[in-house]
Order: sequence, then C-alpha cells, then structure tokens
Amino acid sequence: MNGLKRLGAFFALSAAFALQTPAFAVDWDFATANAPGNYQTKLDEKFAAEVAAATNNEVKINIHAGGQLGFKGPEMLSVIRDGLVPIGSFQFAQQVGISPILGASSVPYLVSGFDEMKTFRSVSKPYYDAEFKKFNQKLLLTIPWPGQNVFSKVELSNSDTFRTMKIRTTDRNGSDFFRSLGASPAQIPWGEVVPALSTGVINSVSTSTSSAVDGQFWDFQKACNVVNWQSNFEGVSVNLDAWNKLSAKNQKAIEEVVARLEPVFWDAAKAEDSKNFETLKAKGMEIYTPPAAVRDAMAAKGKPSWTAFEDAVPAAKPLLKSYLTAVGKQ
Repeated sequence: MNGLKRLGAFFALSAAFALQTPAFAVDWDFATANAPGNYQTKLDEKFAAEVAAATNNEVKINIHAGGQLGFKGPEMLSVIRDGLVPIGSFQFAQQVGISPILGASSVPYLVSGFDEMKTFRSVSKPYYDAEFKKFNQKLLLTIPWPGQNVFSKVELSNSDTFRTMKIRTTDRNGSDFFRSLGASPAQIPWGEVVPALSTGVINSVSTSTSSAVDGQFWDFQKACNVVNWQSNFEGVSVNLDAWNKLSAKNQKAIEEVVARLEPVFWDAAKAEDSKNFETLKAKGMEIYTPPAAVRDAMAAKGKPSWTAFEDAVPAAKPLLKSYLTAVGKQ
C-alpha cells in the first residue's frame, strides 16, 4: 500500500471511529468531602457507573472524595452554584449559612429514625427542589445518614455528664442544642475531627456510626451513646447550567437512574448502620442506650427549637406543619 492509500485508510478509519464515539461526551468532576471508603462515597461511585451505562458512556462522572478538589462540605452548595464543579454531594445541614431551610431535618428530635426520614423526604421534596433551583442547581438524589449519636469517653449516665463534654457538632442547630444541655460545642469540619480528638481540643463527638467507623473512634472513645437526636441527609446536586447542556435523552436517562437507585441507596444506609454498630462493638466500644430520664431531658430541650426554627426561617413553616401532620407529632 503506497503512502496515499495508507493515508486514505487512516482517515476512513478515523471517520468510522468518530461515528461510533459521542461527539459531545460530557466529563464531570464530582466533589465530596466524604472519605473514599465511606458508604456515601461508594453509593456516589455506583451512581456514576450507572449514569455512564445508561447514557452509553456519553456522560462520565469522576468521583473525587475526601475533599480532593479542595472544597469543604459547608462550601458545596455555593461551589456547585458557581460552577466551580458541575456536580457533587454534601450534607444539607451544613449549608444553613446560606440556605437555612436545609437545616430543617437537623432540628433536634424533629426527625428521628429512618421511617420519619422517609416521610420527611417525601414531604420536603417540592420545597427542596425549589430551594435548589434558587441556587442554580437540580437536586438529583437524597440519601440518609444514620442517626446522630454521642461518642464519648464515658457513658451518658445522667444529664450532668453533658457538662464534661467538649463536643464536636456539624451545624448551628447541634451547637445550640448541646449548649442548652450544658456541653461546650464546637463546629469542626470532618477533616479536623480526629486531630482534635487526639490533641484534646474535643473529647466527644456527635455524629453517625458511619463517621465513627471512618474516624476509627475506638482509638479515642469508649462509649457510643445511642440517642438518635438528629437526622441528616446527603444530597447529590448538579449545576443547572451543566445539566441544561445535556441532551434531553441523557437527562431522561439520568432521571431514570435516580428513580431506580434512590430506594436502593436508602436500604444501603440502613444496612450500613447495622453493620457499623457491629464494627464498633468488635473494636471494643460499648454501645449504651442512656436512661429514659436522659433521653426525656434531651427531647425536652430539643422541642422548643422547632418553634424557634420556624420563627427564624418563616419559609420552613409550611414544610414543618405538613411534616408534623404526616408523622402525627405535635
């Protein structure tokens, strides 16, 4: 074959390959502060794989866990709004600085346990869809975190124990709540929690079993006090400018993936919580259910925050009213 024929064959092969390869393939970086091994990150990875399959590899999502892209959890709503990354995940409660209504589920003892979380997800959907749109985003997935418990060096045997606690919280709701119980709260980003424990800056942490396992809390703590005082959600959202650049076919394909995976991801969260309790016990931590008097005292301190939240965030009032009616709470 002479040079011209070889060149012609090369261009013919290139043209054929171009016809088989998407002309406008989308390559998105996905930012999350969650640790690479965390179950939320694994679910993000499954979502990315399913999106690639459903769009015939026209939409590729690259998961960057553990804050690899330099963004912290509380920054993510702004980061995605501004297009610094097209897609990512974050805890709703960490965004209350710019979107107070996203802190609704984290109000103490308002939403407790997976069943109530499912009801809240259903009731809050139109409110949160509208809120994300204000921030130039589309909320794709909502995934529960296991309930918030108190990890400490000692058993939470009575209410006075709180006075000995320098406790890490994730948001303002948590800080206000534990301060009302007599503790000394500190809002600390996840990446700084283990160093703070090791140096004694804090001696207690309010978090889920997942984070306790991620942080290997058994190296610092002895007790997991099961109080389930707060429920947090992880959201996966996409920048609307990036979303609107997708073809209608790929948008529909991703929405179908979301509808199919979200129930699966909720089941995974429940299984994760059960597995984590077993891991904590195997590593030597004691699992305590505090006395009824302690739990009643916590609930009593928490309930006034429902009204306070409504007063501070008037837009949340219809959401809370609908939710409380749905779960039969007063």
